[in-house]
Amino acid sequence: MSAAMPKTTAETASAPKYQRKALFAAAVGYGLDGFDLLILSFALSGIIVSFGLSDVQAGSLSTITLFGAVLGGIVFGALADRLGRVKVLTWTVLIFAVFTGLSAIAQGYWDMAAYRFIAGIGIGGEFGIGMALAAEAVPANQRARATSWVGVGFQLGVFAAAMVSAPVIALWGWRALFVIGLFPALFAFAIRRGVEEPDKFVESQQARASFAAKIGALFKDKPTIKITFALIVLSTVQNFGYFGIIAWLPNYLSEQMDLGVTKGSLWTAVTVIGMLAGILIFGQVADRLGRRPAFWIFQAGAIVSILVYSQMTDPSALLIGGFFMGAFANGMLGGHGALLAEMYPTEIRATAQNVIFNIGRALGGLAPMVIAALAGSFGFGFALALLPAIYVIQFLAMFLLPEKRGVELE
Repeated sequence: MSAAMPKTTAETASAPKYQRKALFAAAVGYGLDGFDLLILSFALSGIIVSFGLSDVQAGSLSTITLFGAVLGGIVFGALADRLGRVKVLTWTVLIFAVFTGLSAIAQGYWDMAAYRFIAGIGIGGEFGIGMALAAEAVPANQRARATSWVGVGFQLGVFAAAMVSAPVIALWGWRALFVIGLFPALFAFAIRRGVEEPDKFVESQQARASFAAKIGALFKDKPTIKITFALIVLSTVQNFGYFGIIAWLPNYLSEQMDLGVTKGSLWTAVTVIGMLAGILIFGQVADRLGRRPAFWIFQAGAIVSILVYSQMTDPSALLIGGFFMGAFANGMLGGHGALLAEMYPTEIRATAQNVIFNIGRALGGLAPMVIAALAGSFGFGFALALLPAIYVIQFLAMFLLPEKRGVELE
């Protein structure tokens, strides 16, 4: 494909080979993001001991990573709208892989925080770029399912981290987890060689705008401001709920529930499997019933399942409850890519995806510290029981968004 002779949208929709390649690149890129974020969660216990940190300081490392993601999301989103989705996705993978690897040689809190911040800059670009690539590569009636597969990629990365973390720590210590984080750098070259830019992007290049214009377009009039505000609320709740659960769940299950590191990893993995199932189901529901009904169903499910899980003490109940909590609380992740893609035109799509989702990721990134502070005073179960309130806010925000199921991208 060349810029001079782009294929039409119809031709793209009839090219399943290209669709598979684009979805694979987007899903694996976002999967590496998930792997990186969860190995930090599993490494926290060792980092606390090695550096003599408090739980709040340790939780702040996750938050600092997500603050870096905001900067990376803004910068790389704008670059992806100007230079190309595939090219910039390659850069983001390289940056986060290198600085994840450098985290293995950290000697204290401050250099670890610096490595995590820069790794976060790379991580911040991946959601929006991957989701834009997926949304633009498929026909309108498959968009939610396509972006759900990108969300599945993230959860497969999380699942892989849950599976390898305990044995790696047992054999070589927490630093070895970050050494593994170097390997995604190899994948960056495969992305660039194997996937072309989507036609929607190529066709939009005559409408290039400045960085300031792209950001300004998110707030250009009252209807757009309303949409942008609602999407920031949705993204914030999605990330706060996810990081509020996943950042401390391995530690909670292994220590407070007396399951140990190995069982804690297994129980966490079952929760992640629930997240995988929820994302896939959400994509089907959203493409068949619409975006609003899908979000409302899953938001109600999140409220109930998290509240019930917070009261559980039996290991078997925690195993089953974790699956359903994961399915409802994180099933909506795949829908965010489709929803964001449909609300903005192609020339600012990656910018919008990254800016909005990463603002939500930064605000939601406060969850590990908030949960740690609440758990320190009242216990993790109490802190978890408060999470359903945020999904009520998300439920109400859906009324501000138009339904665009099946509508062609601008």
